[in-house]
Amino acid sequence: MEGGTEKMAVLAETYRNEITPKLMDRFDYNNVMEVPRVKKTTINVGIGEAKENPKLLDSVVDSIRKITGQQPVITRAKKSVSNFNIREGMPIGVKATLRGEKMYEFLYKLIFVALPRVRDFRGLSPKAFDGRGNYSLGITEQIVFPELRVDDVEKVHGLQVTIITDAETDEEAFELLSLMGMPFQK
Repeated sequence: MEGGTEKMAVLAETYRNEITPKLMDRFDYNNVMEVPRVKKTTINVGIGEAKENPKLLDSVVDSIRKITGQQPVITRAKKSVSNFNIREGMPIGVKATLRGEKMYEFLYKLIFVALPRVRDFRGLSPKAFDGRGNYSLGITEQIVFPELRVDDVEKVHGLQVTIITDAETDEEAFELLSLMGMPFQK
């Protein structure tokens, strides 16, 4: 776990020492506390097949635990939907919310290890901001993360990553994530 702490420290230090001054100059902030920062990161996996294969749910929980370094939460259906054969309370997904050290460690891994391993990767779309400074991206295969071995994975699945910032505009959030090393398309 020490290697992860070093990675986190690199990204957190880069934010404090390099990114903060650049953002203060770019957006004319008067106070360091005005500079946007990443508050949390959520990882979400929807598992439609969990109703037929309960072992798949355990496999996904295990893979998300390995990727994030913390125990994920099983999400359950809020309503019954007869067209999808889903009953209220059935497990339909897995999610993990990361903050602080684990968040920085995950972001480092995502930006510098996992995304470069994605096949035919041409950069992230700068249009995936939500209007409030949050960014979402989808990864089609969880096996791009180095903690997972292809042989140990029961079924390849995708995952949704949302990076929540306290930026007021998408422009500020884009600049923040770009300076952190997020590979956006030109």
